[in-house]
Amino acid sequence: MTTEVDLEVPLRIADLRAARDPITVVVGPQVRGRVTAARTFLSKVRGDDRAVYGVTTGFGALVGYAGRADPRDQADNTLAHLGAGQGPDLDAEVVRATLLLRAASLARGASGVSPHVVDALAAMLATTFVPAVPRLGSVGASGDLIPLGAAAQALRGRGHAYLDGIRLPAAEALERAGLEPLPLDGRDALALVNGTSLTTAATALALDAVRAAHRAVQVLTCLLADLLGSDPQFLDARLLAAYGHPGAIDVGARMRRVSDGLVASGTRALQEPYSIRCAPQLLGAAEDALRYVDAVVAADLAGVTDNPLFFPDDDLVVHGGNFFGQPAAFAADVLSMVTAQVGNLAERQLDLLVDPNRNGGLPPMLAAGPGQQHGLQGVQLAATALITEIRRDTMPASMQSVPTNLHNQDVVPLGTQAALRVLDQARLLHLVVGSLALGLRQAAYVGARTPTASGCAEALAALAAAVPPVDPDRPLDGDVRRAADVIADLVVSLP
Repeated sequence: MTTEVDLEVPLRIADLRAARDPITVVVGPQVRGRVTAARTFLSKVRGDDRAVYGVTTGFGALVGYAGRADPRDQADNTLAHLGAGQGPDLDAEVVRATLLLRAASLARGASGVSPHVVDALAAMLATTFVPAVPRLGSVGASGDLIPLGAAAQALRGRGHAYLDGIRLPAAEALERAGLEPLPLDGRDALALVNGTSLTTAATALALDAVRAAHRAVQVLTCLLADLLGSDPQFLDARLLAAYGHPGAIDVGARMRRVSDGLVASGTRALQEPYSIRCAPQLLGAAEDALRYVDAVVAADLAGVTDNPLFFPDDDLVVHGGNFFGQPAAFAADVLSMVTAQVGNLAERQLDLLVDPNRNGGLPPMLAAGPGQQHGLQGVQLAATALITEIRRDTMPASMQSVPTNLHNQDVVPLGTQAALRVLDQARLLHLVVGSLALGLRQAAYVGARTPTASGCAEALAALAAAVPPVDPDRPLDGDVRRAADVIADLVVSLP
């Protein structure tokens, strides 16, 4: 069944996820009324001979010069010089989420855009059409100019696009999809590119993935503690209430539900290593940080990123900086730090689990026949490589400002880099989590005790049903991905 998204209400991250496939975008009468009113107001402003950036002027540092007199030529003037992107094409799910978010921003009725532009975006999203958008070229300051410029050109039938996953000349992809090339004037073209929709879409998709991994590690930490026979007092409600951090209190409560019924074996040390004992504090701090990112993404999904904005009721055209992606840049960098530390925790827990000196006497590398078999040895090596890949790329982008555009853009947020980087990291985190999940499934096979908590038993049963034990050795790349998916699906149903 095709998902329906109504542009009258703020988007949700689930809508962005759904946009990877064809969706029905509803452009209702209230949306159409707002967009039409702003467009009518723009016509009045033009008749009043008022200066409007991008309508009567050049762009960026060339704002002091007159633009082209013909509105269609002004669209060419907007988009041609932005054809400077480099690198591989962005993933289809990111591009389609970006264009859904761009449609939502335009639907607020503050951009002065032609109604047919919103209709064209809705029509495109009902097909498998995806503009070919280069990854590199945006500083996220005057919006994601270069990548959104490539998307706009593809909608006009210029450049390249994908249809059903096949890369084609954009004009051919449009024809095969049953879409018409999109006519634009200067304001339409500028409104399509002058926003941070790529930055926000990538941040939102990354947030969704990191949240899933964060919830998964909570469950896997409980399963680890149960398989080892750890004392669950590190989750004590009074302990965490005294700590005072809301995230830790809430994470602790969720982990207590999963580990309810856990009985300590009495054979472990009084205090577990930090990778178990401090998990609610670490994951709680991550929860607090994720809530900050939640708020930034929610504001961006409901807001307008464009310049200038049109307010017909007040007879105002307001020039400013709503295309400046600093909020999402900060949020993406915070999300990157969360990703790295949650990944660190999962990797350290896997290290503990494969070590016979710390895992309660289970065989080294959880091998069913040590020496003759090697168990999780390759998986641990790969997990170490994955977490170092994440950690290496965690340098904040949001404060790396480099002046550009003849110092018109003398500060830039670089949120696009931050957002696309953390989306890459989130995908790696999913694999680190899968590595730990596979290790826990194997630990149960090679001698760990039967879980005493029903929530832990449920998690282990789900893993065991999907992933056979490693006996004998086999390539485990697919098993890591499968284990990651199983836990991600499981945590969706947990309170």
